[in-house]
Amino acid sequence: MAEAESTKPSSDSFPSQAQVVVIGGGVIGCSVAYHLTKLGWRDVVLLERSQLTAGTTWHAAGLIVTGFSSETTIGIAKYTRDLYARLGEETGQDTGFKPVGYIQIASNPDRVNVLRRRADYSRMHGVITEEISAAEVKKMWPLFDTSDILAGFYTAEDGRCNPIDTTMALAKGARMGGARILEESKVIGIRKERGRVIGVVTDKGAIEAEYVVNCGGMWARELGKMAGVNVPLHAAEHYYLITEPIQGLGRDLPIVEDPDLFAYYRDEMGGLMLGMFEPVAGPWGMKGIPENFSFGEIAPDWDRLLPYLETAMERIPIVKEAGVHKFFCGPESFTPDMGTLMGEAPELKNYFVLAGFNSLGILLGAGSGQILAQWIVDGLPPVDVSDINISRLMPFQNTPKFLHDRTVELLGWQYVDWPNLQPETARNVRKSAVYDRLARAGAYYGQSVGWEYPDWFAPEGVEPRVEYSWGRQNWFEYAAAEHRAAREGVILMDLTHMSKFLVQGRDAEKVLNRICANNIAVPAGRIVYTQWLNERGTIEADMTVTRLAEDCFLLVVVDQSHTHVHSWLKNHTPHEAHVFVTDVTSGYNILNVQGPKSRELISALTNVDMSNEAFPYLTMQEIDVGYALVKALRVTYVGELGWELYVPTEFTLHVFDLLVEAGKNVGLKHAGFQALDSLRLEKGYRDYGHDIDNTDTPLEVGLGFAVALDKRGGFIGRDALVRHKEAGIFKYRLAQFLLDDPEPLLYGGEPIYRNKVCVGYLRTGGYGHTLGAAVGLGEVEHEAGVSADFIKSGSYEIEVAGVRYPAKVSLRPMYDPKGQRVRS
Repeated sequence: MAEAESTKPSSDSFPSQAQVVVIGGGVIGCSVAYHLTKLGWRDVVLLERSQLTAGTTWHAAGLIVTGFSSETTIGIAKYTRDLYARLGEETGQDTGFKPVGYIQIASNPDRVNVLRRRADYSRMHGVITEEISAAEVKKMWPLFDTSDILAGFYTAEDGRCNPIDTTMALAKGARMGGARILEESKVIGIRKERGRVIGVVTDKGAIEAEYVVNCGGMWARELGKMAGVNVPLHAAEHYYLITEPIQGLGRDLPIVEDPDLFAYYRDEMGGLMLGMFEPVAGPWGMKGIPENFSFGEIAPDWDRLLPYLETAMERIPIVKEAGVHKFFCGPESFTPDMGTLMGEAPELKNYFVLAGFNSLGILLGAGSGQILAQWIVDGLPPVDVSDINISRLMPFQNTPKFLHDRTVELLGWQYVDWPNLQPETARNVRKSAVYDRLARAGAYYGQSVGWEYPDWFAPEGVEPRVEYSWGRQNWFEYAAAEHRAAREGVILMDLTHMSKFLVQGRDAEKVLNRICANNIAVPAGRIVYTQWLNERGTIEADMTVTRLAEDCFLLVVVDQSHTHVHSWLKNHTPHEAHVFVTDVTSGYNILNVQGPKSRELISALTNVDMSNEAFPYLTMQEIDVGYALVKALRVTYVGELGWELYVPTEFTLHVFDLLVEAGKNVGLKHAGFQALDSLRLEKGYRDYGHDIDNTDTPLEVGLGFAVALDKRGGFIGRDALVRHKEAGIFKYRLAQFLLDDPEPLLYGGEPIYRNKVCVGYLRTGGYGHTLGAAVGLGEVEHEAGVSADFIKSGSYEIEVAGVRYPAKVSLRPMYDPKGQRVRS
């Protein structure tokens, strides 16, 4: 094990300035410092309040695995594993990495299905996972009871490391690159000026800095509060048991995870380490982390853990007879949605965060540090950060009670993997005005950024309860009926959770037209679909912009982009501009009326002429509905005639009741987001954070029609986009796929084969109830370039849980390719 060299600062050696100050001397902080020096930034100071590895790093289990369900996470994990394997040679400090292998156990059909899907996806990203039999699992772990195992999934190159040695190796590498690491140097304040961080204050003195990086682990939330930055994470108890040596156990066995028992197993000095990710966890540190908690332990709650522990021991019964060497309980930090918190804080320029690893800090540490370092140096992230960008979350998710209540179920989510999984805790607070009405109508509610939204509706007399599976879930036919109602009749859908901003002022058009890729210098009442791009020409946001008046615009964006869009707009509005931004999300409820009979329904309730001639597609008018004045936007995300009604919150119930009553004459049906997703996938509409992300330009993903390259004054990212277009080579294109076989289901992540060669994967998938089979949007990649002819000339298959199914492909929507229905 490594011996740390003394890094206690003396009064005459304490720095007064640095280019970057990294706060936190665990594996994450040391990784960021190391990677900054690798990029040539040598003026880096790392501050650790106690000693390196204090907090959570020192007691980590050291599992190193690479099979995940997102391209970004797989890339992070692979880089981490590979760096740990070679870091000792570079620094002279070994990490203790051993490629002993990794097995995931499946003991029910649904688990087999999801692990096969994950293996398919992982293989196409260079992680070789093979399915093995129960007998092969038994051969690797002879003491296991394998009687209930249906399959194992084995990755030979994965393994384990020593977390302390690994951290010391990263720290040594950072020092070799020029970084200074100072222990026993506690940060007690953050200095900022004009919305930008300018340094830190420590118990040894102040340090001026251009950048500050919060890698404070379970202290990261408190460090964020010092800076006025929300870092929503909460500590939870995490347990593992280490037995006395067990005869016949062996050494350097593959790591094993048994998700259905919420347990992991590895050998430890001749004994067994049995770790738990139990489904009902114990939040810890509700009143703050104790001041002296550096290498501390938590008193175990035997009564709570014993039932889970006894169940996990069934996998290796001999453990029940073994002596207990150590029953350990220590804290790990968890975030509200189980995603890492990474990136520049939306509240404060040049203040970056890398924390909240949900007990995966060691196995994601090197790759995450590398990405954040590149982000700091370049100003933009090098990978898709949709699921990990800290700006995806909202301030209320950082409240103590929300974090405490949500953390109860988060630990077990490490091993819970269902399509459309919804949390059960910290729910039913952020609701639209029609929540109770829709609940009485049979709504099953999901949640997104705290918003409750109807996912689907149960028929009268049926309780809206989900039965999770990887096959057709119990609501499948309910959503199919909602889908058909949108195509054939009329539906009513609550879209209140969408984020809404008013941008006003005499410079509003000028500022927005510089940020928007499309031209928003249009007459009042026009709706413009657009993206926001960065200087690389890749997409930062996707939205509609409606011009309400000469000096007033309404921006509507998906709820997960709320904080990011608000921050981006603030950061790209000149200080001298006469522009005011108001978040009006809570001021309007959105009642979405869609389908061929939508005009008939709304016309029955208003004096406004709703005809195609008087109210064309992509326009807005204020209409009367009963006593209310409503902003009606003729726009669709389902591919049918329809309007989104923006109703002042106080009038929403009145308008809703009128729509429902009048809807009895036209067969109005309530619809939820499962129907919305299947409808939009048939039409090929994009969904930011799912089909498209911050690594795509509009050109590859079929959104070139929403870019005005020739508009006066240009826009952010135009020059990069022009260069990209003039080069004429797109290494990938986004296309629509439809299975020939109506039975398999697509969820996203399924590999795409062209002429028997893997060329990409589906970014999203669902069921096309009108098209008659599963449908998805996916990328077709080819290093020499992907043209329309290249796509059309191939023969395609989609791999679903190890089986390849023939599929059709199209660059145009397979449903209503000419867009006639939306304009009728």
